[in-house]
Amino acid sequence: MASFQNRVIGALTLQASTYEEVENDASATSQAAIIVVAAAVLGSLGSLLYGFGMGIILGPIFALIGWVIGSFVVMFVGTKLLPGKNTSADLGQMLRVVGFAQSPALFNLFSIIPILGFLVLFVTWIWGLVTMVIGVKAALDYDDTMKAVIVCLIAWAIMFVCALIAAIVGGGAAMMTGAMLNR
Repeated sequence: MASFQNRVIGALTLQASTYEEVENDASATSQAAIIVVAAAVLGSLGSLLYGFGMGIILGPIFALIGWVIGSFVVMFVGTKLLPGKNTSADLGQMLRVVGFAQSPALFNLFSIIPILGFLVLFVTWIWGLVTMVIGVKAALDYDDTMKAVIVCLIAWAIMFVCALIAAIVGGGAAMMTGAMLNR
């Protein structure tokens, strides 16, 4: 069994064997959670420059919630809507794979660099999409990479719509609360 550091490096370097290993190691769930929280904290450091200090606290909380929901959505799409002939995955396996697929976001610390920050975010975002596809292909035992891409795109679209609805509902609730407090 590889060390935590070697697993992160394996995820970063797109090694399918790393995703197979974490998929099958139930003890790696806490390691995946560490990556999710660390990526959120490191990404939130950049937001401090723009006066969003609460991001350092709320970022990890929302990241963990998004990780669980996103993992469930990917698992549902991959096992129920587009299963392969050998597909079988549970939520624990998907949590581990999706968590390790977020390893590129650890580099979001460098988003605090003026001018280059947005480039860093863009590169880590693309890199994260690729790691997600590699991880999903391994976790769902797909023979075809395109099927993993489609699962990731469908799951992303579902998560985007859910986030949009949450933002609209949350924004409306915030405006109503503000209006009530200003009376």
